[in-house]
Amino acid sequence: MILNRFILLLLLINSLGFMAQGADSSDTDNWWLSPGVVGTLVLVALILIIAILIVIARLNGYINRMNEKRRLKQRHDIIDELANLNQGEIDSILERRKQALEYKLTGTELGSDSKVADHKGLIQQVSNEPDNPIVDEKKYAAELLETPPALKKLIIFYLGAAVCWLIFGTLVGQYLGMKFIWPELDSISWLSFGRLRPVHTNAVFWGWASLAMFGLGYFVVARTSNTKVYSYRWGWYALVLINLAVLIGTLCLMGGINNGGAEYREYIWPVMTLFGLGLVINFLNYYKTIAHRKIAEIYVSNWYILGAMVWTMVLVIIGYLPFYQNGLGETVIQGYYMHQGVGMWFMTFTLGLIYYYLPSALNKPIYSYSLGVLAFWTQMLFYTMIGTHHFVFSPLPWWLQTVAIVFSAGMFIPVVAGTTNFLMTMKGSFHQISKSYVLPFFIVGVAFYFVGSTQGSFQAFRFTNYIWHFTDFNVAHSHMTMYGIITFFLWACIYAILPRITGKEPSQIWVGAHFWLAFIGLFAYMISLMAGGTLKGLSWVAGLPFIESVIMMKQYWVSRAIGGSLMFVSHLLFAYNFYLMVKPKSSIKSQVTSQSDFKDSKTHVQFS
Repeated sequence: MILNRFILLLLLINSLGFMAQGADSSDTDNWWLSPGVVGTLVLVALILIIAILIVIARLNGYINRMNEKRRLKQRHDIIDELANLNQGEIDSILERRKQALEYKLTGTELGSDSKVADHKGLIQQVSNEPDNPIVDEKKYAAELLETPPALKKLIIFYLGAAVCWLIFGTLVGQYLGMKFIWPELDSISWLSFGRLRPVHTNAVFWGWASLAMFGLGYFVVARTSNTKVYSYRWGWYALVLINLAVLIGTLCLMGGINNGGAEYREYIWPVMTLFGLGLVINFLNYYKTIAHRKIAEIYVSNWYILGAMVWTMVLVIIGYLPFYQNGLGETVIQGYYMHQGVGMWFMTFTLGLIYYYLPSALNKPIYSYSLGVLAFWTQMLFYTMIGTHHFVFSPLPWWLQTVAIVFSAGMFIPVVAGTTNFLMTMKGSFHQISKSYVLPFFIVGVAFYFVGSTQGSFQAFRFTNYIWHFTDFNVAHSHMTMYGIITFFLWACIYAILPRITGKEPSQIWVGAHFWLAFIGLFAYMISLMAGGTLKGLSWVAGLPFIESVIMMKQYWVSRAIGGSLMFVSHLLFAYNFYLMVKPKSSIKSQVTSQSDFKDSKTHVQFS
């Protein structure tokens, strides 16, 4: 039975791929009705709906807090009034209170044939769904995770370095966004677009995201293995090597020294060797830590983390060895390297973090271990062959392009499995949206994980490639994934764990400002480039002069700059929040709270 289902699944994947292969790329009259375009529009609408739901939840929480303040004020007013009563009035009130306490229900108030009435005001709320999370009650209790000081220091320094590279890398990106509007902004070779663009991408890739993943990963492997990190010294060595790689690589790129313009591997090989050494050291440290675990099982997070590191070591070697990179061979390797860098390094490692930090933040187990393993192995199977879909209609073999499209469609399996696992884990806890911004960060990350990954599969079809390839639409897609998925997930993990190991938490107002500026900025950035990229692609198909598409894009580049500005401001707020969470002085009041078990009640009637 399982074999039959697997065969049917493969047939479905192949049918999707060959449907994309057989699309008539020359007919753009009804381009908006193609499966890839329709699917993309639906996915974007889904993100908008999620944003609206989060706003509603936050407003509901705000209204509840205002009502609570009103009730407290009424209580204080009553206390003040009682203080001014004479002894006789107080005795009268106490007598009435005594009679009220002695009152007992007869059992027929709500169960007889009489008309329902609640003259005593006993019932506050009635529900036919006792398990509805809206009426769940939650108790908070201060809880700090016992963390060895050496591990805490290592994590903070990794995350601190990551935050610095995030600010620097996105500052460069912000400057580049301004250059689209004012191309005459400068005439300095070091600040030219061709040099700064790889500075931006590599700084946020290898500086921000990689260092943040490593820092968060150290806590996961130690915690899930119930043991100490194998060697803290190795961790510090790797931190120095990776920072040196990004620093020297940045200076080389700004000075015009690069690897020939291959995207995401612009660092020359001596620089990338430093990063590779740091990766190998951290891998050995993680592996040794897991090998010396105090429990029999290997938690699913460690599968993803070690798998990502093994694949990336292979990827860096293949991407930088020159022996087979001549002519079209270099194009094939570029597609492989570029897509594996995102999918097998950032995505796989970050998913491993989520399998720990999401259930930990919610104080409940992951919904399904089996779904996690299914998503892991199908990601290993399908993601390794999809890089060539960036070169559809190129001189590469037609069969290789088709294989990439088919395997891109196959990515629906790990994405749906992972998304289902995360959403089912969050089920029953969505009311926390009104109490903390940690869950909204997780929700947006999960939403973009589904939307961005699925949209990438749609974009792999030949017709959508025909319209969107080489346009600004690809920039929107890359930010939808690297920013909407990876960065939001990393923020969620940082906000979830740092207060629990440092005892300090920033104000939710600042965290909320960070969340909304980043989310709104990303949405504006993404929508403007998706719309502009589509119109640009259609103008090329129509044979219009290239300069017309450039002129047409100006208004969309303005929207891009506005969205990018909001995102950059959010990063400054995040840096401030990070400082508050790790500030050594004790002047910051600890506000750390963690979830305890939900109240297990089947009562349909809640009494006041």
